Amino acid sequence: MLVDEFLPTYDFSDTIETAVAADRARTWRALTEADLIEVGRSRPLVGLLGGMRILPELVWQRLHGEHVPAAPDRLTLRDTTELSMRDGGWVLLGERLEEELALGLVGKFWRPVIEYAEVEATAFKDFDEPGFAKTVYALGTRALDDRRTLLWATMRTATTDEHARMWFRRYWTFGVGYGAHVLVHGLLDCVREQAERDASAAGG
Repeated sequence: MLVDEFLPTYDFSDTIETAVAADRARTWRALTEADLIEVGRSRPLVGLLGGMRILPELVWQRLHGEHVPAAPDRLTLRDTTELSMRDGGWVLLGERLEEELALGLVGKFWRPVIEYAEVEATAFKDFDEPGFAKTVYALGTRALDDRRTLLWATMRTATTDEHARMWFRRYWTFGVGYGAHVLVHGLLDCVREQAERDASAAGG
């Protein structure tokens, strides 16, 4: 798995799985074509939690007279890799068709305005600068049979030293871990619903 390749050892982890009454191809298509903006609209708590991630950065930009980019009309998982990290973007670590998509970030996530490290996919695994946390979000599918698929998501975070580990533990424990779980659960639920609608419309 890509998540094992890029972050084989880690300090924090969360995995969510759901069974989908649709074949693997339809489930993968629903996952990669899911509109994250629409997910936020249809799941208000998801939208609120997602907005909270970039709100401090937007306030900082306004206070310092920087241009605040307009929100996109549509945003898929792959689209997030085209955004800057400050605007909610991720680094595409790797993709295996109909199997797994892995996104990564390196930063000091516990700060009110997150300090990111610009790390390319090729340098992600070996990055060890003190004071940072490395996070991988991997999402994927696994066929259960011809008409059922396991849809899953795993979040892993590794810290580069004890100081970062202490701060990230506080950050994760005081609600952020729960919020991240809610965000991903909401996405997977929307993906499941779309894949099952597509399967029903196709007659199986």
